[in-house]
Amino acid sequence: VQLQASGGGLVQPGGSLRLSCVVFGTPFSINAMGWYRQAPEKQRELVASITRGGSTNYVDSVKGRFTISRDNAKNTVYLQMNSLKPEDTAVYYCTLFPVSLGYWGQGTQVTVSS
Repeated sequence: VQLQASGGGLVQPGGSLRLSCVVFGTPFSINAMGWYRQAPEKQRELVASITRGGSTNYVDSVKGRFTISRDNAKNTVYLQMNSLKPEDTAVYYCTLFPVSLGYWGQGTQVTVSS
């Protein structure tokens, strides 16, 4: 199983980015998926998750700004990030649930700075 994340970059405060994560090697539609992030000297935190049925959950700090979605036909999960803030700066990782499976994307850097 491989997860390939992309879409990070440098953006000004208030800007937007869309992260993508393609999953190879497993029946994608059977798993819940999530996006984590890790900022320097901070613990990795769960940002958003989506069940196989499409139910979503978000950490309070991104509610109303981030949207997680999935396209089962493309084996892909997305994270649309709007109204970005400097505190959103981190490496973002996608993962299959349960996390104990140990399947993570390689991480994509998001930097929010003027």
